[in-house]
Amino acid sequence: MGEGRGATTSDLRVLGLDEAGRGSVLGPLVVGGFCCRASQLPELVATGVRDSKLLSAARREEVYARLAALGERHSLALAPRTIDRYVTVGGLNRLELETFARLVSEVRPDIAYVDACDPNAERFGRQLADLAGGGVRIVSRHKADRDNPVVGAASVVAKVRRDAALTELRRRVAEHVGTGYPSDPATRACVERHARDGGRVPPWMRRSWETVQRVKRARPARTLDQYGR
Repeated sequence: MGEGRGATTSDLRVLGLDEAGRGSVLGPLVVGGFCCRASQLPELVATGVRDSKLLSAARREEVYARLAALGERHSLALAPRTIDRYVTVGGLNRLELETFARLVSEVRPDIAYVDACDPNAERFGRQLADLAGGGVRIVSRHKADRDNPVVGAASVVAKVRRDAALTELRRRVAEHVGTGYPSDPATRACVERHARDGGRVPPWMRRSWETVQRVKRARPARTLDQYGR
């Protein structure tokens, strides 16, 4: 793209990609992207952007707001039913790969830096380049959200929008759902309330997660006199 047109290095459009909510049992997985000119990277670093997990919620919101003046914020939210469909065939990495490719295809940067979910980061990069249709240089690394500011910015976009989705979920269902992660006692209690006794798992819960399946498997068997009622 820009390199082929004789653009200078500072003119190149650089895209970072990361996700938030991959391990959550509740709500969407959000893929975030941030795109800016290479010349703006020093300003990006000056915002204090970094891996969103290393920032407080208030600091993430502050950095997220400042990103609007430096480039383009992008995100795609993947609903639990979509996640369940891919997990059923062992393809959560494939879902993430396809979603990254969709953003690369829509944004069409010169270079895309991605935080690889595949144990083989180079393989993930090759697959992403193939799916995105060529014309974009892909740089795939582990811990890119920690080491690369534009991927750190993408992680902030993904996390802020994922948090907003969880806030809306809490408002909509009017109950305490916790952080959405299985390690959270409040989230486990939420799963228990909805999945026990053969209850219908709501659409905002990932039914393919072991946390949910374990509760469903543990539901008590009905006695003969219960069947007669």
